[in-house]
Amino acid sequence: MSLNPRDTLDTMLGHLGFVCEIKEFPSEHGLTLMIYSAEKDRLIGRNGALLEDLQLLLNRLLQAKDKNAAKVQVDIEHWREMKDDSLAHRVQQIADIVRQTGRPYQLEPMNAYERRIVHNAFKDDPQIQSWSPPDDSRLKRITLRKRPQTQQPQA
Repeated sequence: MSLNPRDTLDTMLGHLGFVCEIKEFPSEHGLTLMIYSAEKDRLIGRNGALLEDLQLLLNRLLQAKDKNAAKVQVDIEHWREMKDDSLAHRVQQIADIVRQTGRPYQLEPMNAYERRIVHNAFKDDPQIQSWSPPDDSRLKRITLRKRPQTQQPQA
């Protein structure tokens, strides 16, 4: 028997003393649970740290009960969504500088979720590529650089 993600999150937050409303939304990665609360700043935590912890704990609980449980994204009043859009917009501005100067640019350290947003932003870009070093650290830096130009065959 699998757990209901919304009820599980509601129980977790209730035990922590938070009064919230939680709504479910289908998303590109499965399910998003959107929390609405008067204490949103406390729930988000510093730079989203508590939000990340809530999401991690919820997914661990769900997968402990059902190994095939889909991953659930937790957001608080669209905070993560706005932060993701802001990150994508900022790296596009940096990519414009890389296009103009031709010089690579190393971004600040990011977690895996943020790196995925950056890599997805440039996966189909013909001029800019994103690159992460292949180490095991949790926070890695991405470098944006111009893609090598492929030679066009002469007709």
